[in-house]
Amino acid sequence: MKIASGSKLLPAFAAAAMLSGCYVVPLQPVPATTPAGPTVVVPPQPLTFSARLYPANDVATGYGIVAAVVTNDLNGRGRFSTVIGGESFNGEATRVAGSQRDGVANGAGSRGGYIDCRYTMNSPAMGTGTCRVSNGAAFTMHIGG
Repeated sequence: MKIASGSKLLPAFAAAAMLSGCYVVPLQPVPATTPAGPTVVVPPQPLTFSARLYPANDVATGYGIVAAVVTNDLNGRGRFSTVIGGESFNGEATRVAGSQRDGVANGAGSRGGYIDCRYTMNSPAMGTGTCRVSNGAAFTMHIGG
């Protein structure tokens, strides 16, 4: 194909030839779009509270102040553990049916004893109660803080 020097197509062919090795760069950044991924729901993590058991009768006085641990699974129950006089007590803590504040904690001892506690949560992280061990020792309990 022969193009005459006076042809009007010459500038168009020249422009096409110059642009054939180029690409267009936008002046404004183009936001990247990503497909929406699945929403990951992280379940609430259990809360662990320390508890202190203070002697409330002569039998408990020999043990002094006792430390305990209550782990709340945030579904109305949890785990309870303590060591009194060398005996390990492990059990469950649950809320009383129909109450958001009152609960019961019971534990079986490693030597055949048991502990029975009643408590009331005054806030989500603090509460008070009482505990009685099968040997007659009685304690007042403070949870949290």
